[in-house]
Amino acid sequence: MMVSSKIYKLTGILLILSAVGFNTFFTLLAITYEYPDILRFPTSYVLEQYHAGGSSLTLMWYGMVVVSILLIPIVVFLHQILSDLKASYLTLATVFGILAGATNFLGFIRWVFLVPHLASVYVDPASSAATRDAIIVVFDAFHLYAGFSIGEHLGFLFTGLWGVLISLAMLKSPIFKPWLGWLGVISAPLIIFGSAEGAGVEFAADVNVIGFGLWSIWLIVTGVFLLRAKPQAVSE
Repeated sequence: MMVSSKIYKLTGILLILSAVGFNTFFTLLAITYEYPDILRFPTSYVLEQYHAGGSSLTLMWYGMVVVSILLIPIVVFLHQILSDLKASYLTLATVFGILAGATNFLGFIRWVFLVPHLASVYVDPASSAATRDAIIVVFDAFHLYAGFSIGEHLGFLFTGLWGVLISLAMLKSPIFKPWLGWLGVISAPLIIFGSAEGAGVEFAADVNVIGFGLWSIWLIVTGVFLLRAKPQAVSE
């Protein structure tokens, strides 16, 4: 099956936008909100700093939401581009990729709607001590469930699994250089290892950051290859 050149170019653009967008918003959040270190601070500090950040901070988090959604069409289009390989694991890779986009979305979206409301009520002088205590319980519950369990643990896991499997498929494709496939194979497990932080492995967070850095390079270079590639049928 011959894939349209428009699909190649659109996928390439989305890959580059995804990587640039993720790193841009991540950096802005690191500068203005001490992210991701702030996730390990007391909840009272997290909420107070969020309220101080105002609507601009919410927009940054919304940017992360949009970037996470971009992964889903990327996954679908890459499946279409590589479908002629008929690799048995390609469908599984696509399932993991869509789950990665969904879990990352669910992890980030709480910062756009839930957290601003909780922060506003928490800093309200009219709020009682009991109300603030209740807000802390609600925030911590969503942080552990939507943030840590879904967004980070499952998000890292599914993103890494998709990265490994799609990179293995790329190794069999004449469209991509072999070293590009190997870059994906190497970076993706580092992302998965980030989940080990929940098991008490403190340096897992640093390994995860390195993994996402390499993964971002992989996304951009893959995007450039697709922008320059000519559509072709791929033999198994």
